Amino acid sequence: MSRPASTAPKCAICRRPAVAEFRPFCSKRCADVDLQRWFTGAYAVPAVEQEEVSDDED
Repeated sequence: MSRPASTAPKCAICRRPAVAEFRPFCSKRCADVDLQRWFTGAYAVPAVEQEEVSDDED
């Protein structure tokens, strides 16, 4: 059973319909574009560094 065109997953880069082989992308090119963005730091996972608490401050 296929999904209706309006709810089919879209490529995360170019918004074309995703292809199962490259999911969530439509092609190897879009997958490579996404990987390059991670390598160059265009994407980043946010992190909050916590202050270290020493035992002397009790």
